[in-house]
Amino acid sequence: MSKKRKWDDDYVRYWFTCTTEVDGTQRPQCVLCNSVFSNADLRPSKLSDHFNRQHGGVAGHDVNSLKHMPTPSDQSETLKAFGVASHEDTLLQASYQFAYLCAKEKNPHTIAEKLVKPCALEIAQIVLGPDAQKKLQQVPLSDDVIHSRIDEMSQDILQQVLEDIKASPLKVGIQLAETTDMEDCSQLMAFVRYIKEREIIEEFLFCEPLQLSMKGIDVFNLFRDFFLKHKIALDVCGSVCTDGASSILGENSEFVAYVKKELPHIVITHCLLNPHALVIKTLPAKLRDALFTVVRVINFIKGRAPNHRLFQAFFEEIGIEYSVLLFHTEMRWLSRGQILTHIFEMYEEINQFLHHKSSNLVDGFENKEFKIHLAYLADLFKHLNELSASMQRTGMNTVSAREKLSAFVRKFPFWQKRIEKRNFTNFPFLEEIIVSDNEGIFIAAEITLHLQQLSSFFHGYFSVGDLDEASKWILDPFLFNIDFVDDSYLMKNDLAELRASGQILMEFETMKLEDFWCAQFTMFPNLAKTALEILMPFATTYLCELGFSSLLHFKTKSRSCFNLSDDIRVAISKKVPRFSDIIEQKQQLQQKSL
Repeated sequence: MSKKRKWDDDYVRYWFTCTTEVDGTQRPQCVLCNSVFSNADLRPSKLSDHFNRQHGGVAGHDVNSLKHMPTPSDQSETLKAFGVASHEDTLLQASYQFAYLCAKEKNPHTIAEKLVKPCALEIAQIVLGPDAQKKLQQVPLSDDVIHSRIDEMSQDILQQVLEDIKASPLKVGIQLAETTDMEDCSQLMAFVRYIKEREIIEEFLFCEPLQLSMKGIDVFNLFRDFFLKHKIALDVCGSVCTDGASSILGENSEFVAYVKKELPHIVITHCLLNPHALVIKTLPAKLRDALFTVVRVINFIKGRAPNHRLFQAFFEEIGIEYSVLLFHTEMRWLSRGQILTHIFEMYEEINQFLHHKSSNLVDGFENKEFKIHLAYLADLFKHLNELSASMQRTGMNTVSAREKLSAFVRKFPFWQKRIEKRNFTNFPFLEEIIVSDNEGIFIAAEITLHLQQLSSFFHGYFSVGDLDEASKWILDPFLFNIDFVDDSYLMKNDLAELRASGQILMEFETMKLEDFWCAQFTMFPNLAKTALEILMPFATTYLCELGFSSLLHFKTKSRSCFNLSDDIRVAISKKVPRFSDIIEQKQQLQQKSL
């Protein structure tokens, strides 16, 4: 980063004054036209050039003479008294609005001064005339200005979120995940879920780099320090949902151990969104070998540039729809199921290509047993993708996610019975290629065994969100059999009173479950608190996955040294900056610096 220049009182001789940004950066502002320049322009040659070219004056003023002139802030206050926005206010507002759109669209900061402003000036000159062009020229849109605006908006958004967290009537839920960017820098991202005005809100919290190592203690320190920095007690967190390597963010990781040591009663959940890894752990040897063969085939084609080009040309020549094996998806865990489907659908063409290249993978790839295993894997992972996609949304709680997983596992016995009868209806790719009883017999035995193992693994691994019978009133307090609740249960009277209200029944039928219980905080605070403590924890790290997709737009080869924390907050947060407050604060700082 370039060295910041400092203001010198001698610069007033060029009719400039100093404005100070929130981060302490000093920028020169022309008193005559209100134009604000970057910190790099804070030198006599630049200031005198502007004064001579734009105002044709003769330098030689001092601090005392400048003080007697009405300042831009004085003019602004006079206009505000009459209900009219000052020229300076409109310039600032336009600058902030553009910076906001720039961050939302994930564009580089330089796009304003290199593309947008020159285009706007040309359009204004042609359509509106030179006067309009002069007005647009005064809008500050330099790289440094855009960067400063985004930083200020990010801090305002963060302040709004922190205020909401402090005001939340219940402890908040945290969603935490880690990824590696293109610079091999590990980035830790967090989202928060809290209650505000009878509604559960999900918001971006932070994205910070892990500077040295990625151990559990490093993740915990970064997580804890964020709350300490903003003077919020760590016990405001009621639950944490993690996803990642078991040594870093796994359910039994060092990070989780440190969190539980600090907060013994915190609820820890592991992301339910990715059952694919669990399925791979349960694959029998032959099915695992088939999956690894698919990986080797893809690496043979995609890992070598000449092979990839020939592969694309080959598919274009024979007129096949798929020319690329790997497809970018918003959710990275969807890739495996899609790849298996594409490999199966392009099986004959890929086999021809491997023969053409005389690859040693041909023997394993064209084996009939491999193709049967490939068909089963493609069908199975397609079912898993559908399950994961059903949980791929905001507002997913552990109870709803658990219900979807339970419904999926309950299908296994039906599938097993059909497969034992050589009925492969639930596995259409497999059904397509099974042509003899012998083929059906050997694969049916493998599938049955695998589904049995998978069922037991699912029950043991995904237990979070499983309600006992006495707590199921949370899902439907009106149809729930109240006799399941023990008479000593203190809230049984509240539950009976709630069930007797027709108005509350109408609310239940028209509102989301979480919003319904938020609405009951006034009349039935104990019931609402108990229900929301179960519904509050995150079930997945879906928001972090979406955030990592946005990360790809910010961290590129041309922006590899870019500090993205503020930009990504403005880009993906649902909060809108309080522009009027930011502008007013900036003007107060400018007034103090005069």
